[in-house]
Amino acid sequence: MQWEAVIGLEIHTQLATKTKIFSGSSTTFGAEPNSQASIIDLAMPGTLPVLNKQALEMAIQFGLAVHSEIPAITTFDRKNYFYPDLPKGYQTTQMDAPIVGRGYLDIALENGGTKRIAIHHAHLEEDAGKSLHEDFQGMTGVDLNRAGTPLIEIVTEPEMSSAKEAVAFLKSIHSIITYLGISDGNMAEGSMRCDANVSVRPKGQEKLGNRCEIKNVNSFRFVEKAINYEIQRQIEILEDGGRIAQQTRLYDPDLDETRAMRSKEDANDYRYFPCPDLLPIAVDPAYVQQLKDALPELPEQKRQRFTEQLGLSDYDAGVLSSSRPLADYFDKVAELSGDAKLAANWVSGELSAQLNRDAIEIDQAAITPEQLAGLLQRVKDDTVSSGAAKQVFAALWAKEGQTADEVIEAKGLKQVTDTGAIEAIIDEILAKNTAQVEQYRAAEPDKRGKMVGFFVGQIMKASKGTANPKAVNELLAKKLNG
Repeated sequence: MQWEAVIGLEIHTQLATKTKIFSGSSTTFGAEPNSQASIIDLAMPGTLPVLNKQALEMAIQFGLAVHSEIPAITTFDRKNYFYPDLPKGYQTTQMDAPIVGRGYLDIALENGGTKRIAIHHAHLEEDAGKSLHEDFQGMTGVDLNRAGTPLIEIVTEPEMSSAKEAVAFLKSIHSIITYLGISDGNMAEGSMRCDANVSVRPKGQEKLGNRCEIKNVNSFRFVEKAINYEIQRQIEILEDGGRIAQQTRLYDPDLDETRAMRSKEDANDYRYFPCPDLLPIAVDPAYVQQLKDALPELPEQKRQRFTEQLGLSDYDAGVLSSSRPLADYFDKVAELSGDAKLAANWVSGELSAQLNRDAIEIDQAAITPEQLAGLLQRVKDDTVSSGAAKQVFAALWAKEGQTADEVIEAKGLKQVTDTGAIEAIIDEILAKNTAQVEQYRAAEPDKRGKMVGFFVGQIMKASKGTANPKAVNELLAKKLNG
């Protein structure tokens, strides 16, 4: 039997507010346990929540970025469950009237096409605290620093059919929230977490199979591995004649497997009801329009501009627009150098490779956009060859000069275009390699191409990479074939 997977995501994104959603406590990561929990976060009797306006603004900005409806009225609800890291015994969230309505996001597929994934809604809610199981000798500690941290939970329709599609969607969301500046998207610190709802069914069947929810997966790689494992697990159970139990499961990256946590709850298990402490919020359309007008250029818009106005390939445009810091860096280099394609080659090539080698991000790059643009100008005007340019890049990265011109001068890397000087080097190399010259001249024309590379390499080595490659090839061809 042929099977197909059906996947929906619930993405929890921590908003980049300085204080919590209903209290003035700090949201700074890494503080001492329980040092950032106010009497509101601790659910002391008589305390009342006050909504953080910035959290509301950030949620609306996200909704506008994913083509969502923003309702005229939005309300808060209570989701009731008991757990040690939830002092109130309920979570303040949104159920009936979330701040972000239906929307969509187009994702890029591996075959070069796109697929539109519908977003059911996104809602504001508070995070819970954190249970700590290490260093307590059989007991559990509770850290309430995260309690009350503002989140938006983004809920998709079950429209993804593979782990790769799910990861593509998740990466697109990550790109949007960081472009907007509403979240740092740091999955290692819990700023972005993903729950994946996975089911399988026979191909062609419309009815959905029983789903399992994989909770709190915190990296793109683990999301892909967890979904792939869960798909295979369910297929094997069904093919053996079994039935999929609706469950909440955890992914164990060490064993590369999911395992059951508990049976899956339905909405009525949480006894949702309107929060009596928070009034409904009327969202002014003029206010929404004001936020829309202030949106930055988003990833899809950047990608389109890079291809249509700057002439980049779809691939290069996708890579360079994937993160806002990278896109901003490229934009500056392209503007200052006057050559977008050359800038794209260097930013996505030499620069990105160096960032990977040093395991750092673009905002930590040792070369500024101005320095790289200065180097590219010298490549364009043939002051340095492409090989010498890489030496200049390495020197700038190592802080051996402030500008490309300084490095070129100090290291004597200026390209030799004097044909007389180049001809002298060629004569010297040919004189030292008479046997290879004879082999070249005796070879069939279609085999000479590879043999030329030997001579070019020797000439460039003798000139310390400064000889103009075009002049070298032209003069060498004349002498070898003369």
